[in-house]
Amino acid sequence: MVRKTRSKLDDFLVQRKVFHRLSHLAPVIVIYVLSDWFWGHHPEKLKIFQDVVSLYLTVVIIMSFRALLNAFEDIYNTFSFAHERPIKGYLQVVHLLAIIVGALIAVSIVFNVEVLSILAGMGAMAAVLMLVFRDSILGLVAGVQLSANRMVRVGDWISMPSHNADGTVMEITLNTVKVRNWDKTISTIPTYAMVSNSFINWRGMEESGGRRIARAVHIDIRSVKFCTPEMLEKFRKIHHLKDYIDQRQKEIEEYNRTHNIDESLPVNGRRMTNLGVFRKYLENYVANHPRINEKMTLIIRHLEPNEKGIPVQVYAFSREQEWAKYESVQADIFDHILAIVSLFELRVFQNPSGDDLKELVGSFSN
Repeated sequence: MVRKTRSKLDDFLVQRKVFHRLSHLAPVIVIYVLSDWFWGHHPEKLKIFQDVVSLYLTVVIIMSFRALLNAFEDIYNTFSFAHERPIKGYLQVVHLLAIIVGALIAVSIVFNVEVLSILAGMGAMAAVLMLVFRDSILGLVAGVQLSANRMVRVGDWISMPSHNADGTVMEITLNTVKVRNWDKTISTIPTYAMVSNSFINWRGMEESGGRRIARAVHIDIRSVKFCTPEMLEKFRKIHHLKDYIDQRQKEIEEYNRTHNIDESLPVNGRRMTNLGVFRKYLENYVANHPRINEKMTLIIRHLEPNEKGIPVQVYAFSREQEWAKYESVQADIFDHILAIVSLFELRVFQNPSGDDLKELVGSFSN
C-alpha cells in the first residue's frame, strides 16, 4: 500500500519499521484474551502469565511510539524550515520520557503497585535524579535557547576556541553539538556550553554577500617622501591615478597660490607624497577589482607606525566566500601590491635575511 501511494511521507513509517512493531500488538492481544481459557483453573499461574503478557505489551507500545517519533523527525526534516529549527533535541526528551513511563509501568506490573504510588515514593530521590539527569536538563534548556534565538543550526560554520572547534555543525542533539573541523576532525561540544560560553557563528558573513579582507603591508618609513614633478608625470600615466593626480594637483596649486606659499622649501604649503598617491592607487584598484563587493565597506588606511614601518591596510569585502576562492582573491590583490610598490619609490619592510648579511659582509670586504 505504501509503495502505491503518491505521498512519500508514509515511506518513512516503513523505513522506521513502525508497522513492523505495531504488528506485535495482534498476537499480544489474542494471547491476553485467550489466557483465561488456558489458565482459568489456575489463578496464580494466570496472574503471572497476564503480567508477562502485559510487560510485553508495554514494550511493544513504547518501541512503536519511539519508532513513530523517529519517522516524525524524518518527515519534519523534509521541510525547508527544519534546517533553521531542528527538533532532534526535543524528540530525544520525549524518547527519554517514554522510556521512563514504560519503566514505571513495568515496575507497577511486576510489584502490583499503582504508578502514582511509585511517583510519590520517588520524591526523596529527586535530588539524585537531578544529579543523574543534570546534563540532559541543561541540554534541554540550552537547546530551547539555541533554537528560539537562532543562535546556531546544522550547517553553520562556528568557531569556539575553548573547545578546539572550528568548522561546520553536523548535528545538534540533547546533550552535544558535533562540529566537523576544517582538518576533518570532529569536536563534540556540550549543548549547554554553547549558551554559557562564547562562540563565533559565521552565518552572518555567509548571508551578507561578502567576506572581509583585512590585511596590511608594512612600508619602510624611510622611503616616504614628497612627490617631484617627474614622479607626478610618471604617476599620470597610471590608469587608476590620472584623474586623481590632475584634480589633486590643481587643488594644491590653488591653495598654495591663495595663501602665498613660498614653495622653495618642500615643508611649506601642501604637497603630495608617494605614500599618499600609493594609498589612493590602492583604493581605486581594489574598488575596481571584479571580485570585490563594492557595496560593502572599502577602506585603505594607515595603521599606527611600529618597529616594522607603517602598515597600509586593505579593508574590503570579497564577493567570494568559499575558503579557497576567498584566499585566491586576497592573494591576487597582495601579489599586485608587492609587485608595484617599488613603482612609487617605496620599500616594503622585512627583517634582514641571510642574503642581506652576505651583501653587507661583501661590501665591507670590498
